Order: sequence, then C-alpha cells, then structure tokens
Amino acid sequence: MFGLHLPDIRNAHKKNKDLEELLEKVASNVANNYKDAAQKGFIAYQAKLAELKEQGGLNEKQIAYYTSCESEYKKRLQGFTHKDQKPYWH
Repeated sequence: MFGLHLPDIRNAHKKNKDLEELLEKVASNVANNYKDAAQKGFIAYQAKLAELKEQGGLNEKQIAYYTSCESEYKKRLQGFTHKDQKPYWH
C-alpha cells in the first residue's frame, strides 16, 4: 500500500533440521559423558555448518545463531576427551 517492504519474518527464526539434529546428538553425548562421540558429532556439526554457509542454505539470523552455538560448544568441548584422563581407581 505505501511501498513498505518488511523482511519475511516467517523464515527468520526457522531452524535448520540437519543442524538441530547434530546439535541434539552432541548435547546428548556431552550429557552422557560420551567424550569421543561428542567430539565426532561436533566435527560433523562444524562440517555441515560450513557446507550450508558455502551453499547459501542459511539466512543471516540462522548463521549468527548457529555460529554462536558452534562457539559455545567449542569452549565446552575443549579438553573434553579421554586422551588425558587419569585413572582414579588406584
């Protein structure tokens, strides 16, 4: 009517099914202390996120959200490994 162009908010908060599934798996593995599986899942998440960014499969809000999730898990998973774990049953 007045030439007002509003952004399409219907898709602004739409979640990406593939990334959400990968995040759920990582969160579940972290919660269950499955360290190796959590690390592998996070690597898969990072690869999928990079792929979708490269292909233009995410809007700006989604990129910001999923990049934030990536940063949080990167901090959380730092040192989350069996590699340096000491046996405490001695």
